[in-house]
Amino acid sequence: MMELLATIKQEEKTMSKLTTMGLDLAKNVFHVVGCDTHGKRILRKRLRRAQVLGYFSQLPPCRVGMEACAGAHYWGRELEALGHRVRLIPTQHVKPLVRGNKNDYNDALAIAEALGRPGLRFVAIKTPAQQDVQALHRLRSRCVAERTALCNQLRGLLAEYGIVLPRGVASLRRGIPELLAEADNGLSELLRRLLAERYRQLQELEGHLAAYTRELERHSAASEASQRLQTIPGYGPVLASAFHGTVGDGTAYRRGRDVAASLGLVPRQHSSGGRDRLLGISKRGDRYLRSLLVHGARSVVSRAAGKTDPLSLWINRLRERRGFNRTVVALANKLARIGWAVLARNTAYQAQRAA
Repeated sequence: MMELLATIKQEEKTMSKLTTMGLDLAKNVFHVVGCDTHGKRILRKRLRRAQVLGYFSQLPPCRVGMEACAGAHYWGRELEALGHRVRLIPTQHVKPLVRGNKNDYNDALAIAEALGRPGLRFVAIKTPAQQDVQALHRLRSRCVAERTALCNQLRGLLAEYGIVLPRGVASLRRGIPELLAEADNGLSELLRRLLAERYRQLQELEGHLAAYTRELERHSAASEASQRLQTIPGYGPVLASAFHGTVGDGTAYRRGRDVAASLGLVPRQHSSGGRDRLLGISKRGDRYLRSLLVHGARSVVSRAAGKTDPLSLWINRLRERRGFNRTVVALANKLARIGWAVLARNTAYQAQRAA
């Protein structure tokens, strides 16, 4: 009995010293490391998934760090509801701090240590609504990738028989039915059946893609923030919903340049010996959102010739000096910063201030 009381008192004393917790997420078994105000490890524990919330509900409010990986946003919301201050850390900032051999306790300790690093930028915890939109975008993106792969496969098969169709999905939509209808083009019965089957698959993919796009358009129409974003040149319903789903209300970023940097739209730097050298864009962060911004920028640059608004004048001057592609990337950077300003300042796009 005395030993049990001593153990309980020791645990209570340890809990009172806790200020920082590193939580290594997993599917079934989680590992926790706790540190005091001096960064000294004073606790480590192995938890089953069903035990996590019950365990953290017994702890005093403290900082809890997790890697920004699958499930992190869910656990972040749940632990914040228990009174803890949760921080999601980009994985690349945790890996260099892992000591010794790779194991789950060392990972949790590295997460706890990363919380104490000054200047570290954390990932904002997404709301369920933001994750819903993100899921819709992921499904749509996957559908686009599958359609592209299928179109390339069909072109490759037809090229083996000396048939080359023009580029674009539309040419396949027209060309394959015409090939199947022609009786004297030399295609065997087996190949015709294969082409017909893959063509039906293409139609199914396009049906799913259209449904996802309509759902995104409905979501954008119902969102006041997405409507404000669509006042910016290059922003359509898909880009507006993706940008709002990722950036939220903009309060997670201090300025627009931080948004552009988080999306990999700023130059990489390679400086040494007092000489600054800027390279191409870093391409870090959300590749999907970055590609949408680049596509939107490309559309705006292509239509800027002859226009006299401040943004078009800026585009045309830059295009003369730097060429089309660099202008597209520079405009994508600007569109990200303008998008942040529209969300963070709760305003619509102001054309006169865009240049």
